[in-house]
Amino acid sequence: MKIVAICGAGIGSSSILKVNTERVLANLGLEAEVTAADITSVRTVAADAQVILTSAEFVEAIGKTFADVIVIENYFDLQELTEKLEKSLG
Repeated sequence: MKIVAICGAGIGSSSILKVNTERVLANLGLEAEVTAADITSVRTVAADAQVILTSAEFVEAIGKTFADVIVIENYFDLQELTEKLEKSLG
């Protein structure tokens, strides 16, 4: 499974989201490749992703995708991440 965390520059908030996503996945006993990326590289980096994590401001820029786009309100809220990933990954 591939999960991509998207932000504006690909170094700040997406890196935080990547680390916290890896923590949540470990707690859930799930394995995935989690990548942090910037919005301009979303077409290439997230082309084969099952899940894209981002903030509401980047959803429109992501455009059409087969991935499940999940809007995260608080990148530090592990409970929010857990609930949204569990819902997405079923």
